[in-house]
Amino acid sequence: MKKIILILFLFSFVTFAQEKKDYSKNVATLDSTIATLYSVISGDKGVKRDWALFKHLFKKDAKLIATGKNPKGETVVRYMSTEDYINTSGNWLVENGFHEVEINRETQVFGNIAHVFTTYEAFKSKDDKEPFMRGINSVQLFNDGKRWWIINIYWTQESDENPIPEVYLSKN
Repeated sequence: MKKIILILFLFSFVTFAQEKKDYSKNVATLDSTIATLYSVISGDKGVKRDWALFKHLFKKDAKLIATGKNPKGETVVRYMSTEDYINTSGNWLVENGFHEVEINRETQVFGNIAHVFTTYEAFKSKDDKEPFMRGINSVQLFNDGKRWWIINIYWTQESDENPIPEVYLSKN
């Protein structure tokens, strides 16, 4: 009986210790929330992502919405939960390396809601000189008085038919 109690105690201690990560600084401001979004999916080939931190950014039932062309050439949207995104993209990010870098941002805030239009470039390695992809993330956020929550991310990649307008490119 003592062994069972000890095992239960150790199991609960390990579980409690794993749940104790403090991510509050990652979501305290709009800037920290967007920076964390980019950093948590970025990493070199073979580097696992912190999916607990990724999920912490999002309000329950938040959506990640990708747009693009399907194999028939039709423009479509794909709605994903955070789990869907992890399951469909997580392995690819680790197997290929992926660094998404913000190059411009347009932010609008009214009360406890915000819309961030953030232009990105994507690289497979930090050493790459040219991005293999660019696009725009439209991020909607909510502040509950304690922190910022991502409600939705809606994005599209740049293409020959749909180049990023100059107004959304880096102003450096």
